[in-house]
Amino acid sequence: MNDTSGTLDEALQRLHTTGPEFEGWLSNHGPMAVESLVRGGQAPRVHRWLDHYERRLDEMPTAGSPVRDADWRSALGDPRRLADWIGYFERAVAERPWRDVLAEWWPRLLPGIAAGATHPVIRVGHAVRTLLSAEPTAPRLAELAHGLGYWAARHQPLPALTALPSAPDAAAALDAVPRVADQSGGLVARFDRLTGFPAWASGPVDPDTARDRLTELVAAAVHRYATHAQGNPVMLVHAATAPNAVLRTLPALPRELWPESLAAAWAASAAVTAAYAPAAPDRSFVAAGADPEEVFARAAAHGDDHAIKFADTALDVGTDEAMAAARRALTLIPPA
Repeated sequence: MNDTSGTLDEALQRLHTTGPEFEGWLSNHGPMAVESLVRGGQAPRVHRWLDHYERRLDEMPTAGSPVRDADWRSALGDPRRLADWIGYFERAVAERPWRDVLAEWWPRLLPGIAAGATHPVIRVGHAVRTLLSAEPTAPRLAELAHGLGYWAARHQPLPALTALPSAPDAAAALDAVPRVADQSGGLVARFDRLTGFPAWASGPVDPDTARDRLTELVAAAVHRYATHAQGNPVMLVHAATAPNAVLRTLPALPRELWPESLAAAWAASAAVTAAYAPAAPDRSFVAAGADPEEVFARAAAHGDDHAIKFADTALDVGTDEAMAAARRALTLIPPA
C-alpha cells in the first residue's frame, strides 16, 4: 500500500469515533471503503468521500461492562455489547501481538461468519491487509480491534443445513446452491429459510489446497456477479467480498486454520447466493475487457461503498471477466 501521506490513518481515526452500525443495524462501510480507495491509488479522494459518507453515521455506542477472558462466551453474539467488545480487542492488541490475538479469536468467530451480513469479517479482512502491508500503526491496530469487536457482538451461526452433492468446481457449486424459495424480507429472515449447500468445501484438505480453492471461489463469485447481480446488486457483492476477506487474512493465520477458513468462507458465499439469487441469469451484459486501473478509478468516482469494495475485490481476481463484473456493478448500484 502506497500511503506516504498518512491518509488512511487519518481517515481511520475519524471513523473510530463512529459506531460499526448506524440507523439501527446498517453496517458502517467507511473503514473498508477508505482502505480500498488508498490501496487502489485513490487516496486524494478519501477525505472528500468521507466528508459525505460520515453524515450518515452514528456515534460509537456507550460502553457497559467490560468483556473479560473469564466470561466472553456469555457476551458473544450480544449486539448490545458492541462497545464492550471493541474495548476488549483494543486492550488485547495493545497488550499482545496482533497476529496472536487474531489466531486465538479467528476459530472462535468463524462459525458466525455470516453475521452482520458478512460485514464484520470483511472489515477484518481489510484491516489485516493493511497490517500485513506495512509496520502496524495505532489506527490500523485499532481498526482490527473494531472489526473483531463488531464480529463478536454480531456473532450468529447459520442454521444447521443439509450437505448436498458436491460439484466439480466453485462456479458449478455456486450454480447448484438452492435458491431461497421465499425471496421476501431481510437477510436474517432469508437465512432462516436456507436448506442446504453443495458439499464443495467439506472434507479434509491440506492448507495449500484450501488456499487454492478459496482463490477459486472468490474468482467464481466475482465472475457470477456479471450475470446474476440483478437478484440484488448490493447484497450479492458480499458473495465475493466475504470469501475474499478470508483469503486476505490467511497469510496472517497459522496454516492449520486455513481448511476451516475455506469451509466458513464457502458457507458465507453460498448463504448470500441462496438468499438473493435471481430466478435466471441475465446474459445480456456485454463482458468487454477493461483496464483495471480505469475500472477502479470509475468505481471511486461513482462513490458507492459497495461498488468500491467490489471493484477492489475484482482487481484481486484480475481477469477480464472480473473487470466486466465490476463495470456491471457500476451500472446497477446507484452512485453515491
